[in-house]
Amino acid sequence: MARVSRPDGHLAAFEAQRPRLLRLAYRMTGSLAEAEDVVQDAWIRWARVEDTVDSPAAYLTRIATRLCLDRADSARARRETYYGAWLPDPLVETTEMEIMADDITLTLMLALERLSPLERAAFLLHDVFDMELADVATTLDRDPAAVRQLAVRARRHVEAARPRFKVERADADRLARAFFAASRDGDTAALASLLAQDVTLTSDGGGKVIAFRNVITGIAKVMRLFAGLRRKFEERPEILEWVTIDGLPGYVTRDRGGIFQTTALDIRDGRIAAIYMTRNPDKLGHVAQAIGYSADI
Repeated sequence: MARVSRPDGHLAAFEAQRPRLLRLAYRMTGSLAEAEDVVQDAWIRWARVEDTVDSPAAYLTRIATRLCLDRADSARARRETYYGAWLPDPLVETTEMEIMADDITLTLMLALERLSPLERAAFLLHDVFDMELADVATTLDRDPAAVRQLAVRARRHVEAARPRFKVERADADRLARAFFAASRDGDTAALASLLAQDVTLTSDGGGKVIAFRNVITGIAKVMRLFAGLRRKFEERPEILEWVTIDGLPGYVTRDRGGIFQTTALDIRDGRIAAIYMTRNPDKLGHVAQAIGYSADI
């Protein structure tokens, strides 16, 4: 195993791990801005290391994980006071390819939010980042048996949110386009053919723009909502880009009133089981940049 010492290779070793650290920090926090802060803090700590390091990847993973755990309590407190429903920052396939290099979808990110910080870390490090259990225990400063139990409990919760069957990309794209047209037009008949009976709609405006404060559940309520929007607004939303958002099919629109929005769809058994709309402008700057959208959001 190559040993890295200062000054030769120190910066190069960190840069080689940066995409992985960013991906881990995002999966731990659900916020791209927080993830970037974690990586920056990890660099500051790494830059102060004077001794040789046998495995920069393991060392930096340990630093980043512990930085995320240090932030967990304050992050949870911010979630509790967040205005309305909270969604993770939407990451589109066209930009954050290193972050997207796993099978964690937006739906699973929400499942991770229900875990304790240690459970989340154990699951991500062992099941997603393929770390040996002993290395996870070292990273979390816990006994291996305790870490195994953390991972088991986390896996039990997360597995329930995984789709039973993978949706082919062409089918996902077809459903996304059909849903956009039906929701834009308030076409309840078309929506009825696309939505699951227990479909949910989550809209994150963060108190910055108009959004549905509570999660809307059930096909009847969702169809009435889109029909009502069509009657209320003459101007229809404009498609800016068809994208994949954290593993889910979706699209970016400029909505009624000029509001920038991402919509991601969780598809189960050929029907749309969940709709995730992110409208909070604080979470969409990187998306606008990714698709080349230059107007203010």
